[in-house]
Amino acid sequence: MTFRKNILTLLLSIFCTAGIATLSQAQVKPESLSLIPQPVKLTTQKGGFLVQPSTKVYVDPKNDDLLRVGEFLAQHIEDAIGHRPEVIQKKPKKKETNLIHLTLKTDNDTLGAEGYTLSVTQGRITLAAKEAHGAFLGMQTVRQLLPAQKTSESALIPALQIVDKPRYTWRGMHLDVTRHFFPVEFVKQYIDYLAMHKLNSFHWHLTDDQGWRIEIKKYSKLTEVGAYRDSTLIGHYWDLPQTYRKRRHGGYYTQEQIKEVVKYAQDRFINVVPEIEMPGHALAALAAYPELSCTGGPHKVESKWGIFPDIFCAGNEQTFAFLEDVLTGVMELFPSKVIHVGGDEAPKTRWKVCPKCQKRIKDEGLKDEHELQSYFVQRMEKFANKNGRIIIGWDEILEGGLAPNAYVMSWRGTKGGIAAAKEKHYVVMSPGTPLYFDYYQGERDLEPTTIHGYNPLSKVYAYDPTPSELSAEEKKYILGAQANMWTEYVSTEEHIEYMVFPRIAALSEVLWTPAKLKDWKSFQNRMTQQYKRYDALGVNYARSAFNVNQQLQVDSTSNRATVTFDTDAADVTIHYTLDGSEPSTRSQVYKGPFSLNRTSTIKAGSFVNGKLVGKVSTRTFEAHKGFNKTITLTTPAHQNFAKKAKLVDGLKGSTDQYDGHWVGFLDTDVEAIIDLGKEQPIKRISTNFMQNIGYRIFLPVQVEYALSVDGIRYVTVDTIDDPNPLGAEGITTHEVAATLPLTRARFVKVKVRSVGVSPDKYPSAGQKTWLMLDEIVVE
Repeated sequence: MTFRKNILTLLLSIFCTAGIATLSQAQVKPESLSLIPQPVKLTTQKGGFLVQPSTKVYVDPKNDDLLRVGEFLAQHIEDAIGHRPEVIQKKPKKKETNLIHLTLKTDNDTLGAEGYTLSVTQGRITLAAKEAHGAFLGMQTVRQLLPAQKTSESALIPALQIVDKPRYTWRGMHLDVTRHFFPVEFVKQYIDYLAMHKLNSFHWHLTDDQGWRIEIKKYSKLTEVGAYRDSTLIGHYWDLPQTYRKRRHGGYYTQEQIKEVVKYAQDRFINVVPEIEMPGHALAALAAYPELSCTGGPHKVESKWGIFPDIFCAGNEQTFAFLEDVLTGVMELFPSKVIHVGGDEAPKTRWKVCPKCQKRIKDEGLKDEHELQSYFVQRMEKFANKNGRIIIGWDEILEGGLAPNAYVMSWRGTKGGIAAAKEKHYVVMSPGTPLYFDYYQGERDLEPTTIHGYNPLSKVYAYDPTPSELSAEEKKYILGAQANMWTEYVSTEEHIEYMVFPRIAALSEVLWTPAKLKDWKSFQNRMTQQYKRYDALGVNYARSAFNVNQQLQVDSTSNRATVTFDTDAADVTIHYTLDGSEPSTRSQVYKGPFSLNRTSTIKAGSFVNGKLVGKVSTRTFEAHKGFNKTITLTTPAHQNFAKKAKLVDGLKGSTDQYDGHWVGFLDTDVEAIIDLGKEQPIKRISTNFMQNIGYRIFLPVQVEYALSVDGIRYVTVDTIDDPNPLGAEGITTHEVAATLPLTRARFVKVKVRSVGVSPDKYPSAGQKTWLMLDEIVVE
């Protein structure tokens, strides 16, 4: 056994020497290193460092935080080569080699707490930072220079020099554990995901209408009652009729578990920002303590999603005593300087008729209920400030006047953040587009059900958190940004990973790398290696970036459609078909844009090493008789949709009314006339409609088709009443067609009658409704 061991050691030594000799003649290009986020300054040199079983990790003595970073690095090296290096808490000798040195001495005074320098030479790797936090972030860079998974007992790291620091001080991810509860072990894993992407803030959404997740010992009913609901909505909120899983759901984190999570995050230099929602999104608390509401209850922990009228009573002193006790408990558990108090989506319905709230408005000299909310938030802020903390809230806390020292988290676009920065308040940008990771990241028909919206990888990467509207001085108030992971439609750990990855990588570069150094093509290429890291970690990342985006551009002069394909992923081969069959490696290879002049069902997929990755995308081009002909709308389309699409462009839309293909009409019937240019035989006419009752988009109640030779005298050829005879109420597209004996005509008239106002049985009862049309096909 000893003989075999000596032989293996000798062979490894020979291999290592050969490897170093080979490296000394080569210089790796910086772009081939696949580092995410892209460092501020990176140069490569000839040669490299061989990490091998005999390599040691040295850390400066008398610093436990730095020692912990060294232990993390040792674990990552073991993952890469199968051997865990010894971690030695002392400074290495100057001439000593085959080592990695972590030190807090650096000559660069501009690095700040999170900056670092990394030097890789043939003899050693030196990671230097001003603070252990910077060393931890630099360690993540070293981790990316190691193999994604073990392939041999050594790893070659190219010689290089890096000087790096983050662009923003707040680089965050959020996790909602109220709509669906997730165990402590997964929360820790989630924190690990943040750490590997150099994020430093974990926003933990702990309370809402659907569950109270934090133990407050003084108020035991919060977790006995408020932590559990009796059922959970299944499917999309707008799928009608709504159905529920009749199963108790819930859970909460004990104080010991929260301390455990906070310590786990601290060890990875991540700040945990707890959120306690107020004054709205409070039903879980009110179910436990109904006396804190305006009505006195009874209330229940909600089983569905949305905004509900019952919120904390602002006229009740007991409310503030309760919330101060809760925040006291929160501050004992969370060392975070910043506490999130929500403040969003708080209807004033109850306050308007509550005698206590109205008395409060009068006694405090407030103008209205919006100022009452401002009073509420400012009162909680004073309490937090008195205890050495700062509050942050969603941008609704601007309404009625912003609390003096509050930070603002801007989620309804960027306007709230801009307004707050102009008032010299610190801001974290978190706009729904593109930083809500519960939005779709690919075509809706190819993705799991989620709330709405479209935030693909490319859109996340293109985001800049600092609005150009701000002056140089005002821009200093933009702390950074975070992406939000809401979980109404996400109930498993695997689904969380699917929604977060790979978009978290784009977020990482947005928040770390200077804007001038960002490069989409470079990022796409670097992600190729990042996907391998995710594979090695067993992460259930979305392959949506590999899906083929099909762009069809219609030329009005040639009556052709130009088809262009692209993906958000690099290094793929796109195969496609035009007859509706599934693409394979035997199908046509996409080499560049091509044109179509006939009806085609286009299917396209990305292939890597001969295997389909992602999902096949489908588009249909209808080269019908009405294609690109003159169309007149006697009823004008709504201004939000009038210029975005044509009704005879040969293209049909998806179930997303904002995909650029739908023409919308609000509170009106529709009449459209197509001039075919000449008299010709017609045997079929169809129109495509959308239904999305949640957005007040209804199918028509009647569609009438008429034909004319001269454009003056029309003959009705079909009238379809109640085009939805089965009464389907889900989100769908629906074709209403008329098939007729062959008839000659030049003009085609389509008359569509709207449902008018929303029927009484829907939440939108009595409100104006939409008609959505996207293609009138004449055959």
